[in-house]
Amino acid sequence: ALTSSVKTIFSLEDINGILPHRYPFLLVDKVVEYEQGKRAVGIKSVTLNEPHFTGHFPDRPIMPGVLQVEALAQLAGIVCLQMEGAEPGAVFFFAGVDGVKWKKPVVPGDSLVMEVEIKKWNKRFGIATATGRAYVDGEMAVELDEMKFALAK
Repeated sequence: ALTSSVKTIFSLEDINGILPHRYPFLLVDKVVEYEQGKRAVGIKSVTLNEPHFTGHFPDRPIMPGVLQVEALAQLAGIVCLQMEGAEPGAVFFFAGVDGVKWKKPVVPGDSLVMEVEIKKWNKRFGIATATGRAYVDGEMAVELDEMKFALAK
């Protein structure tokens, strides 16, 4: 009942049809809010059986910060790959990130609730700019001021 108001917009199967990523590198489990061409909210369920936890760190497993940023980038990719100018099957490359701040560790058992907003989209050149942040239990875990993507030509 606590999650009855949270509706899945894109399931894992839907995401597999949008993003080229696959296990173990697909880092978005579902999308629960979506405004076409503008923003999305997605969930990453963090589990102990993910391969990076065997070495980061064995006695204190923490989701690597770069994977948190990658998860945000993948969520932005879900929005961008459905925009005018992005053909089905297209690939966006991560082109840059600025202003990343980690606020708290993300550990197995956490639900990483991510939100991204597309700030600019140049369909002629296939370049997008977005912002992002992610939360665990309502507390900010990571935020980034800007990330850029380029559509593979």
